[in-house]
Amino acid sequence: METKEYAPGRLVDVFGDATDPVVLLWHGTQTDARAALRPFATLLADHGFHVIVPDWDSHAADRGRDDLLGSLRHAAAAGAFALIGWSLGGTAAAGVALHADHYASPVLRVITLAGAFGATNPLTGESLPTGDLPTGARIPITLLHGMSDDVVPLTASEDFAAALDDWPLELITVDADHGSIAGTTYDADADRYCAADDSATIDVAGDVVERISAILRQP
Repeated sequence: METKEYAPGRLVDVFGDATDPVVLLWHGTQTDARAALRPFATLLADHGFHVIVPDWDSHAADRGRDDLLGSLRHAAAAGAFALIGWSLGGTAAAGVALHADHYASPVLRVITLAGAFGATNPLTGESLPTGDLPTGARIPITLLHGMSDDVVPLTASEDFAAALDDWPLELITVDADHGSIAGTTYDADADRYCAADDSATIDVAGDVVERISAILRQP
């Protein structure tokens, strides 16, 4: 792992070989929580991906918009990439797919982990649109959601998928909760999700990464 700046004072962790397919990975609602995704990013890198994990601040005055846009620009410098977002990061990632023409980034595919689709999109401050969407080239979206998620229920992804029935979209359920789907555990005392260090959670995240690797390597 290497830590860099993707914008002045804003940090990003980079995993894997720079010659491998690129994945930009967004954490969820928290301030600068890239470290929480290190186990997940390491698993992705072990599967042959170059993984970029930026900090972003969902509690900032702009809800993290500048950070998210800055990380999109940073990832684009490496060429085309897949975008994975967890929880509120998944909401933002889906927003990029739905209005790709608004973002100058060559995103090939979007994957959401427990996407918080009932929340407003931090990129726009509005709910995700489900009507009057582009009719040209569309970025495929895969929704991964844990069946044991008691933070963002599975119905969030089910309802979102149903509303976008004409979009290239797939919903996959996994045996995970809100944290383990991204290789994290919840620390109640700190009120934060942190990087998991237990084998059970890492095994769950490993299964999720196996699915993601298969999706991203489809012809």
